[in-house]
Amino acid sequence: MKKLLRSAGWPLGVLVAVLALWQGACIAFKIPGYILPAPPAVCAAVIERHESLINAFRITALEAAGGYALSIFVGVIIAFFFAQSPVIRRSFFPYTILLQTVPIVAVAPLILMWFGSGLRSVMLVAFIICLFPIIANTTQGLITVPRNLVDLFMMANASRAQVLLKLRFPHAVPNLFVGLRISAGISVIGAITGEFFASSNAVGQGGLGYSITYANSQLQTDYLFALVLTASALGFLFFFIVIFFEWLCLHHWHEAAMKPEAE
Repeated sequence: MKKLLRSAGWPLGVLVAVLALWQGACIAFKIPGYILPAPPAVCAAVIERHESLINAFRITALEAAGGYALSIFVGVIIAFFFAQSPVIRRSFFPYTILLQTVPIVAVAPLILMWFGSGLRSVMLVAFIICLFPIIANTTQGLITVPRNLVDLFMMANASRAQVLLKLRFPHAVPNLFVGLRISAGISVIGAITGEFFASSNAVGQGGLGYSITYANSQLQTDYLFALVLTASALGFLFFFIVIFFEWLCLHHWHEAAMKPEAE
């Protein structure tokens, strides 16, 4: 418990220092609230607009989770496909890199034109932005199995499917979780980016991205800061859920997740 408190003490100390400097700068330089609201104004906006914040949080969480889950399913399937042959990887892997390098803000208007606005289009944007880290890291884990272990399975007359599911995939699980951790945070970014272009414009049906656009257009800077904090909280939530499942899956057998023994 003491070690946990010490570990949490440093980040909390930094947070308090940043808030103090923020408040001091607003007072000392008399910064208008529409340019930089003071921390109490942001807290007041969170309290006053908590219902709209919760509703936007729920919508964006659904969109990000949908795109994230789809990217996990498709990414693992593609990684299985890439692990079958070096020729397959050399032929198709460059296209996954191309998918990652195309600016999502250039793709989003096309998705809006093809699929219309709403939940499905925003999920698709989140899916595209989450896909590459999962493919790349899972593929790396699948193809870096020690050769002597593969030979051992071959000596036991294991089929290609048995080698894949009983050797390569368990070996790739830690790499898969690396990709999941990366994609967990950017899934929220993808959903918010998608909402800038393809979100529903109906009142009460827009997520955090739509609300950010609205708050910015109305110069409601305190509400804008509240929305940014809410989006950050959603990203942290996704990340820590992945961390929990990683610990749950790996802590019994993988060195990186095992608790170090007391000296």
